[in-house]
Amino acid sequence: MIVYSGMKSDFLAAVEADSIAAEIEATIYNKMHKRTAANEFRSWENSLEYMYKVLNDREIPEDSGIAIEYNIPQTSKRVDFIISGYDDRQDPQVIIVELKQWDKAEAVEGQDALVETFTGGALRKVVHPSYQAWSYKAMIEDYNSCVQERRIGLHPCVYLHNYRKASPDKLEAPQYQEYLDEAPIYGRGEVAKLRAYIKKAVVYGDKKAILYEIDHGKIKPSKSLQDAIKRMIEGNREFIMLDEQKVVYEEILKTAKTCLTDHKKRTVIVVGGPGTGKTVVAINLLAALTQEGQFAQYTSKNSAPRNVYAKKLSGHKKSSIQNMFKGSGSYTEVDANIIDTIICDEAHRLNEKSGLYGNEGENQVKEIINASLCSVFFIDESQRVTLKDIGSVNEIKKWARSLGSEVSEMALVSQFRCNGSDGYLAWLDDTLEIRPTANYDLRDVDYDLRVLESPHELRELIFEKNEPANRARILAGYCWEWLREGKGKTDVHDIVIDDFGMSWNLDNTQTFAIDPDSVHEIGCIHTSQGLEFDYVGVIIGDDMRYENGHIVTDFTKRARTDQSLKGIKKMFREDPQRALREADEIIKNTYRTLMTRGMKGCYVYCTNQALADYLRTCIGNED
Repeated sequence: MIVYSGMKSDFLAAVEADSIAAEIEATIYNKMHKRTAANEFRSWENSLEYMYKVLNDREIPEDSGIAIEYNIPQTSKRVDFIISGYDDRQDPQVIIVELKQWDKAEAVEGQDALVETFTGGALRKVVHPSYQAWSYKAMIEDYNSCVQERRIGLHPCVYLHNYRKASPDKLEAPQYQEYLDEAPIYGRGEVAKLRAYIKKAVVYGDKKAILYEIDHGKIKPSKSLQDAIKRMIEGNREFIMLDEQKVVYEEILKTAKTCLTDHKKRTVIVVGGPGTGKTVVAINLLAALTQEGQFAQYTSKNSAPRNVYAKKLSGHKKSSIQNMFKGSGSYTEVDANIIDTIICDEAHRLNEKSGLYGNEGENQVKEIINASLCSVFFIDESQRVTLKDIGSVNEIKKWARSLGSEVSEMALVSQFRCNGSDGYLAWLDDTLEIRPTANYDLRDVDYDLRVLESPHELRELIFEKNEPANRARILAGYCWEWLREGKGKTDVHDIVIDDFGMSWNLDNTQTFAIDPDSVHEIGCIHTSQGLEFDYVGVIIGDDMRYENGHIVTDFTKRARTDQSLKGIKKMFREDPQRALREADEIIKNTYRTLMTRGMKGCYVYCTNQALADYLRTCIGNED
């Protein structure tokens, strides 16, 4: 949807009349029923004055098309500014301009396509503007049938009209070159260069015709995108499905295809414990549905599995495959049934509200079901690990009924992690006093579980197990503060236990689970949930102890920087019993999740000696 459209002559006249921002504001209210924030209104007034200056050139056709705030279908993303026309061969062309009011920015080392700048009232990490402009181009190119069929050329660029470039400039550092090649940056004082970029593609006007075609193009994946994800899946052995995984996959595939035939909403709930292959099925569904021509997306609350699986599929290359992986807060402004199928992994992690401050949207379960014709939720209610996690089977059913979506339930039961041992999971539930089972020890279970005497011993064992294939990591409960200073350096130790020290996973990567050097760091629940390793070392802190013959949890031993129990102190003052019950569930679920990340083995160190002794007794190898 285009908020404002006109020809260049219309745009120039509106800016001269000081009416352009008011026209955009009125259109947004009429089309989207949204009020415009004062800062957004001011940004239009400011940035569009600069675009007026750029376009005030006789060689840029008066009848070229102008679009402002183009809402990319199926997303809440809006392209700031578009110019359309024909090149010297009469081929349709579009310039995509990402406008920024930044005056300063810093490069971020070690993380792909991130920069740091002052925005939203604070210094924050955000995506590089060239990456942002390129990703908009890729999204439109991959999913707009008109762009595909008419072969409309898309040319993204960035205009930082308040930003004076240095020489060399931080935003044009070599680490960003692949994105700069796709979407060059123009700063303050570079009007002539930006004009030249526009005039190279737009030689003749189109009287808004190209904009109209794009705005009315059908949403479907491009052939190149279909072929790309097919190749990636076929060449990746870890995405091969086994036994019941294949059965569940085929049933969901059939349901999703039926939805497209009869246009009825359906919701599929797939319940499965750790290691049952929920993500394997989800990724295969994403690939298969895309190849069928469906508009499908994979979503999760936790960014770790999204980033890791997108990287595993696309390798280290820049790829539009990443546009298929979305955060669960991406659907706050998406119209009903606009997406064919949304595949939600780790559905137990869904929140009620979205946004940086948890104040956007209504309910993420509702938004996902509303936005899609077919919604698929993979869930394990025993992996709820924060107070904000609201995902449950009953919550999904409630919203499905409310939105008229037919519900079906399936289960993944067979255990492919922990050496295929359901016995280990049952033992863990019994030992941590999550639920009683008949698995009191591990004498007949083929799984390498050890309780170690020191964190040094645990570290050395994980280093040894990591050597063959980079598939072993150390994880810990959140009992240690995440230090602000030096959080990008491995020699600054957040976690100190006597003479042992290591850093939390460094704040310079989004793929801790597969980065070759991250074995020298300690991961938390948020970097490992939804992922797996061959071996995992788990450090259990003072928030879980063994006292008077029982496992006890203590939320007061959690770090202040831990957000998973945010609000627990207030809850404790108002309703102590509820607070203790909620905290107990979350702390136990956290360690249960960490201790089930390893496919072949788990090595544990406990800061509480009584807990270590108890675990050894429960394992059955205390002798």
